[in-house]
Amino acid sequence: MNARYAVRWAAEHGVPRLALRAQRRLGDPFARLLSGAEGRSDPYSLIDQLRGTGSVHTGPVGYATFDYRLCRAILRDRRFGARTPIDPAVPGPLRRNAERVVLPPNLTEAPSMLMLDPPEHSRMRKPVASAFTPRAVARLGDRVRAVTTELLDAMSARGSADLIGDFAAQVPIAIIAEMLGFPAADRELFLRWGDVVTPLLDVGISRRTHRRAIDATAAMNGYLAAHIEKLRREPRENIFSVMVSSGDLSTTELIANANLLMAAGFETTVNVIGNAIPLLFSHPDQLDLLRAEPQRWPGAIEEVLRFDPPVQIAARRVLEPVDLGAGVHLQPGKSIIVSLAGANRDPAHFPDPHRFDITRTNAKEHLSFGSGIHACIGASLARLQAAHALPALFERFPDLRLDGEPSRRGLSTLRGYQHMPARLGRSAGARAVPSMASGDRVPGS
Repeated sequence: MNARYAVRWAAEHGVPRLALRAQRRLGDPFARLLSGAEGRSDPYSLIDQLRGTGSVHTGPVGYATFDYRLCRAILRDRRFGARTPIDPAVPGPLRRNAERVVLPPNLTEAPSMLMLDPPEHSRMRKPVASAFTPRAVARLGDRVRAVTTELLDAMSARGSADLIGDFAAQVPIAIIAEMLGFPAADRELFLRWGDVVTPLLDVGISRRTHRRAIDATAAMNGYLAAHIEKLRREPRENIFSVMVSSGDLSTTELIANANLLMAAGFETTVNVIGNAIPLLFSHPDQLDLLRAEPQRWPGAIEEVLRFDPPVQIAARRVLEPVDLGAGVHLQPGKSIIVSLAGANRDPAHFPDPHRFDITRTNAKEHLSFGSGIHACIGASLARLQAAHALPALFERFPDLRLDGEPSRRGLSTLRGYQHMPARLGRSAGARAVPSMASGDRVPGS
């Protein structure tokens, strides 16, 4: 691994990793939440412990809040920025050397919109947002239905399937590949790259994981650079080609936007679909209600998003002095972790929050897609795909059963499954799947 990248790892992940390990050995629930198997398998019991310590928790890697009101306010407050610096607790020489190292464009680095504040954020978001307007997303409905049917037909012929690799991941990667103009043959390539790159969003990853992520990022960016040059020579009829042809963004910015389009269009969707399946099997009364009243599927998807969100945390940097109340004063340069999962289980906003209830009237007030100017740009597309894919799966295979325990991904920030073996049982044949009424405005779009 390049020695300069090792410096970045040491400052951004190595030092926090040591701090988290030390605090985890002492039983600190915050450290256990951000690292270790317990935080990945059952973060919600740890969040309940942390909630009892007050509205703002001070942990080994900064501040955190699990309070719905505070989380929503911070996400919408311009006194907090998205670009988070290296922790000031990192020794000065290491921090200064690390800050001079430029990584290949990725989700955790500017010019990724995830790490930009206005006005740069506004300029970068505008061309990408055109791919996710309600009208643009609605036009994808027929293609989502067709892709879903093709996948279910292929699964039916086999009798068993991995509901992540064969279904939940394949629906969004097919749609996003078409939006970006990639050939179908390259979908699996991007699935492999994405699986290796996404740990960069976690805190305290190992040096080996970081090295693999940077190598995969460089390979993916090389592919994207060649793809962009080809689209400049031979424009095509897809969203990304329009962005390239506009000339508004540099190649580096286009690569960053392509990375974000893949994350916004893929990561949230695969985890929403994947997280929903075991939830419904473990709550058979809710699944029975959906089978009897399929018009409840959009509400069920909102409850899945609230109950087990695909993105668990977001980080913000304090730009000016902020008084959060209860004696908590944050100074510029400090960082705070916003627990989206904690906000979604806050009993002050969601009564009986640990009960999975698809009839919950305020489920769509969850913060799973964030809030404010950094709200997930792919939220409406994720909802659309889940609203087609999940009903179609359960309609086609009424005897569907999991075949063993699904395995979780080894991540703390992104929550989803790696594998989910299943027995399909008899196939009921393709049927029309109910969807949201054409006049409904998709929340979060």
